[in-house]
Amino acid sequence: MSTFSKEHQLFLKQKKKEKRKVILFRIFILIFFLGIWELAAKQKWINTFLSSSPSMILKTIFQLFQSNDLWQHIGITVYETILSFIIASSIGIGVAALLWWKPVIAKVIDPYLTVLNSLPKVALGPLLIIWVGASTNSIILMALLIATFLSIIDIYQSFITTESNYILLMKSFHAKKYQIFLKVVLPSNFQNIINSLKINIGMSFIGVIMGELLVSKKGLGYLIMYGSQVFNINLVIASVFLLGVLSFSFYYLICLLEKKLQKKNG
Repeated sequence: MSTFSKEHQLFLKQKKKEKRKVILFRIFILIFFLGIWELAAKQKWINTFLSSSPSMILKTIFQLFQSNDLWQHIGITVYETILSFIIASSIGIGVAALLWWKPVIAKVIDPYLTVLNSLPKVALGPLLIIWVGASTNSIILMALLIATFLSIIDIYQSFITTESNYILLMKSFHAKKYQIFLKVVLPSNFQNIINSLKINIGMSFIGVIMGELLVSKKGLGYLIMYGSQVFNINLVIASVFLLGVLSFSFYYLICLLEKKLQKKNG
C-alpha cells in the first residue's frame, strides 16, 4: 500500500511525464538537426568538403575503429581528462577550504587568483613546453591552469556565502572551527560543489584538448590538429563529435553521483 497521498502521487506522475517529454524533445531536436544536415549534404545544398555530413562522420569513426586507432585516441584523452579533473577538483576544494579557514590569506591572494584565472592560457603553451617538455605533463598542466583557478574561486565564494545564522548557532554551542566547516559549511554547499564539478569536467576537457593541439601525438585533440593540417574535415568533425559524446557521458556520471549522494544524505 502506497504511503503517498493521491495528490502527491499525481504530482509525481506529472513530474515523470514532464521528464519524459523533455527527453523526447531533446532526442527529436538532435535527430531533426542531423536529418536536415544529411539532407543538405545529399542535395548538395552545402559543400561537404567544408561541412562534412553525419554519414561521412560515422564512416570516418568506423575507419578509425577498423584501424585500431579509435580506442587508443579516446583512451589517451579520457585518461588525461580524468587525471586533470581529479587534481583540479581536489586542489579547488582544498584551497577554497584553506581560504575560508584563513580569511587573511584569502585577502592577500584574491587579486592574484583573479589575474591568473583571466590569463589567456593558450599564450602560456610555449612556456609550458619549455618548462615541462612536450609530453603528457604539459597537457595536464594546461588543463590544470584552465580548471583549477575557476574551481577555487567558485567553491570559495560558495563557502563564504554560507547561511550565517547556521554558523552563529554552531558558535553559540562553542563549536570549533573544523566542526563548523564539517557540519555546516560543507553540507550547506553540497549542491554548489557538485555544480562546480560539472563545470570542472568541461574545463578539464578544454584544457586537455588545448594541450593536445600543442604537443600531443595521440588523442582527440591531435586528430583535430592533424585533420585540419591535411584538410580532412571529416576527421576534424568526427573528433569533435566524439568529444561531445565524452563530455556528455562525464556530465551524466556526475549527475548520477549527485543523485546517489542526495538519496544517501536524504
